[in-house]
This record gives sequence, C-alpha cells and structure tokens, in this order.
Amino acid sequence: MEIEGSRRDQQQVNWEGYVDWRNRPAVVGRHGGMLAAFFVLVVEVLENLAYLANASNLVLYLSKYMHLSISRSANSVTDFMGTAFLLALLGGFLSDAFFTTYRIFLISAAIEFLGLLILTVQAKTPSLKPPPCSCSPCEEVHGGKAAMLFTGLYLVALGVGGIKGSLPAHGAEQFDESTAHGRRRRSTFFNYFVFCLSCGGLIAVTLVVWIEDNKGWQWGFGISTLAILLSIPIFVVGSSRYRNKVPSGSPLTTILKVLVAATVNSFQYRNPSNAIVSLNTSPLNPGQRTTAGPDHETQAPDKPKDRAASDGGESANRESLRFLNRAVAVEKPVHASLQCSAQQVEDVKAVIKVLPLFGCTIMLNCCLAQLSTFSVQQAATMDTKLGSLKVPPASLPIFPILFIMVLAPVYDHFIVPFARRATGSETGITHLQRIGVGLVQSIVSMAAAALVEVKRKRVATESGMLASGGPLPITFFWIAFQYLFLGSADLFTLAGLLEFFFSEAPSSMRSLATSLSWASLAMGYYLSSVIVSIVNGATARTGRRGWLSGPNLNSYHLERFYWLMCLLSLLNFLHYLFWATRYKYRSNK
Repeated sequence: MEIEGSRRDQQQVNWEGYVDWRNRPAVVGRHGGMLAAFFVLVVEVLENLAYLANASNLVLYLSKYMHLSISRSANSVTDFMGTAFLLALLGGFLSDAFFTTYRIFLISAAIEFLGLLILTVQAKTPSLKPPPCSCSPCEEVHGGKAAMLFTGLYLVALGVGGIKGSLPAHGAEQFDESTAHGRRRRSTFFNYFVFCLSCGGLIAVTLVVWIEDNKGWQWGFGISTLAILLSIPIFVVGSSRYRNKVPSGSPLTTILKVLVAATVNSFQYRNPSNAIVSLNTSPLNPGQRTTAGPDHETQAPDKPKDRAASDGGESANRESLRFLNRAVAVEKPVHASLQCSAQQVEDVKAVIKVLPLFGCTIMLNCCLAQLSTFSVQQAATMDTKLGSLKVPPASLPIFPILFIMVLAPVYDHFIVPFARRATGSETGITHLQRIGVGLVQSIVSMAAAALVEVKRKRVATESGMLASGGPLPITFFWIAFQYLFLGSADLFTLAGLLEFFFSEAPSSMRSLATSLSWASLAMGYYLSSVIVSIVNGATARTGRRGWLSGPNLNSYHLERFYWLMCLLSLLNFLHYLFWATRYKYRSNK
C-alpha cells in the first residue's frame, strides 16, 4: 500500500500545473493520453483541408478571377501564407501567457470560419468580383471588392495562425514526458500530426481543387467553411479527456527581464559590494548558489562527484551564454522587478540557443513556397491529362502528400525502432539529424526543378510554342520530381522541428517555441517574395527583362532562379551544420 501511495503521489507531481476544461486539477488516468490526442489529429485533418484547399490553388483564383498579374498573384499568395504562419507566434504566445491551448483553438477556429464565409459569399456573387474579360489587360480587383477579398483572406490567416500555434502543443501536452513511454508516444504523435496534415491536404488538392476548377470557387470555399465548422464540435467532444497546461504568464516578459537584468548587473561587477551569483540549478541542489568574481565562477563545494555525468546537458547549458548568468542576482539589485531566478535564466538560454537553428530552416521553407507559386504555373503550361482525366495544376501537391502518408507510418513503426536499437536514442536519430536530412533534400529538389524547367523550355522551343505559352506536349509528371523531394524534406524537417522545439523549450514557453516551426514557414514565404523582387530588380538592370518577368512563363528564366535557390540552399546547409554540431541538448534523454 505504501508503494502504491508513493506512485500515486509521484503521478500527482507529474500532473501538477494541468487542469481540465473546467479549470479543475487534471486527474491521472482520466485526462491526457493517446485518446485525447486522437481528437487533435482528426481536427488537424479538417483544419488543413480548409486551409490548403484554397492556399494551393489561390494563385490561379487571383490571376483568373481577380485579374492580378502572375507575379502579383504569386506574391499575394506567399504574403497570405506567410502571414498565416507568422501569426502562429501570436497563438503560441497567448496560449502560454493568458489562455490555454484549448481556448485559443476555439477562438481561432471561429475567426477562420468567418473569413471563409466572406470569401464564399464573394465567390458566389458576380457583383462582388471584377467583370469577366476575354482580352488583355483585364480590370484588376480594386476598391471595396479588393477590401472584401483581402479582409476574408487575412481573417483566415489570423484563424490559421491561432490554430497552428495552439493545436500541435495541445496534442503534445497530453503525454507524460517524465517516462520513456510517454516521450515515445509524444514522438509518435508528432509523426502522425504530419500524417494528418497530409490527409487533409490530399482531400484538398484532389477533390476540393477539382470542384473549384470545374464547379466554381464558391463550392471550394464552401467546403472549406464546412470543414472548419465541423472541426469545432469534434474538438469539443474530446473536452472531458484533455489536460490543459495552466498559463504561466508572458514568456516574452521573462526573456526581456533576464536580458535587461544581465545587462544592468554587468555594470555592478565594478562595485565590490555586489557579488554576482553563479547558477547551480541541478535537480539535486536546486537552490544552491555560489559567489564568484567578475572573471570566473567557482563550483559548489558540496557538489557530488558524479553529478556532471548525470546532468551533462544542463551543465553545458550553465556554461554557455555565461553573460546571462549575471541576471540571477546581486546582493543589492537595482530594482526588485529585475530580480531573476536561476530557472528563468536557464529557460531564456534554452530559447536563445535554438534561434540559430530556427533561422537555418527558413531557406528550406523558401523552397517550399515555390510549390504554391511557380511550380503550379509550370504545370499549367504542360499536359495535365491522366488518361481521360484532366488533372488541375493545383493538384500537383498530391505527389509529396502521398509520399508523406506512406513514409510517416513507415518511419515511425520501422525506421525509428531499427535506429533506436542501433543508436540507443529514444528517437532513433536525433531531432537535429532529422532536420538536416530535410535540408539536404531541399537542395536536391531545387536542382531537380532547374533541370525539369530546362527540359520544359526545350520542348517549348522545339514545338514552336515558346511565345504562345502552352499547353506544351510534355507531361506534368516531370514536375513530380521536385514535389517528391520537397515533400520528403517537409516530413523530416517539420516533424523534427515541432518535436525539437517542444522538447527543448521550457514548459512555460512550449506553445510559443513550437510556433517557431510555423514562423519558419512564414519567413520562408516572405523570403521567397523578397528574393523574387531582388532577382527581378538585379537582372533587369542590364537593359533586359528580369528573370521572372515577361508576357508568359516561357519568357521567364525560371531555371536560373532555381539554380540560385539550389546554391542558397547549399550555403544554408553548411550554416546549419555549424550550429547543429555545437548544440547541446537541454533535455536529459
């Protein structure tokens, strides 16, 4: 009985800080687990269906029905998608600081529903769109019609951002990370989260895109509206099973406080009466501190000899970014509000150390942005017939989606167990190794895209259709190569990033840290727009048209642009290796 009581007490400690949907303490065995995460996975299918059904085909909607130019349509899509993913930081911040991930999802889903409803009404009503035209140039959408279009789009972006910033963290919080079994189940959750992303995407880029192209965009927007509406009651059904992390205040305030305190206290070194305390936040001695002079830190006299072996990651963390150690305390602090705990300093260090790795993934997502813009335009000039069926160009993402749907279960159930036995690591290969594999595949994908574009233009020249713009006598299956490599890169990198940020971040900042995965996507889409503008401006100065401008895609030098992206991706990978080989994992595996 005493053993059972101690186990029960230990479980209660592990569940401390979690509540149910009524703000009552979460109960072991009643809340959390795979069943609770299952509702999250089902909701993610519907949420990504609603988002990707429009995002994947939006460039054609803007150019064909709203009469925007190809370049402006492409930039509008990347700006919209970039904003949606960047707003995930807002969703993650609010989840950590003021609300639970449970509430943020419900609020965000309602906002996305409102945005999709506006777009559906506009697509259905001819008077709310520019008049159709049969000759060029056509009248671009403007005035109130443009305001309605972009209001709907950016309400959707706000809703998507909130969902992306809360839903992955909400699912991951259902598992007990104090046990190896719980950590493995959490890793499985992230793999299947990407799998469910692909399931929603599969329906979006096949059924919904076909309906948009053949039945009308009002039906496509309508299906997306229905999907996000349906996700709300499904999510609510699982309420009694969820455990929700109690918000612990603004993580940004903690970060700013530590940085300011470290800077202010650094000047106190010159005052002998103020001794700076070094950090010793071991689980064995959580409150122990030692004084040190301005140029060194001394070790605790009663520190166990085997301690370094048991907390290698935490010891390395204390030795890194030592400037921040000065934030812990001075005997006479400048102001009481600048008094920081050792744990707060370690939390801020953990966040700062992942930022360079976060930056190294932006270039991969810049490559991914091409799947929604120029790759779709390439396919639109090619033969998209599959037997008697004509495949919409926006359905091309089906190639990476199917690949991810096959690879995700294979990776989780076969590759990871084999790698786990070989390496002794719980995750098989480390998170950073997994991300690195994705970065290499992005390099290969851009090289494949450049070679395919060379072949496409050669066919256009040989068939005498270089000026007409197509359709060309070349199958769209050639585009599948770049999609397959980028799809595989997305699986390795996105799932790796989500788990890496969640497991390495402090518990009070996990939603915000997980949102960095989506912020990387946002930065990639924004960077894509910037690179397109810079390339056009730089190459147009020679007196010729820019690489990415002209009357049709055949007049573009898209192959040069892809080679440039390949080179930038290679340099980015080398940059990633520099940081990844020096990173010390915070969590004790």
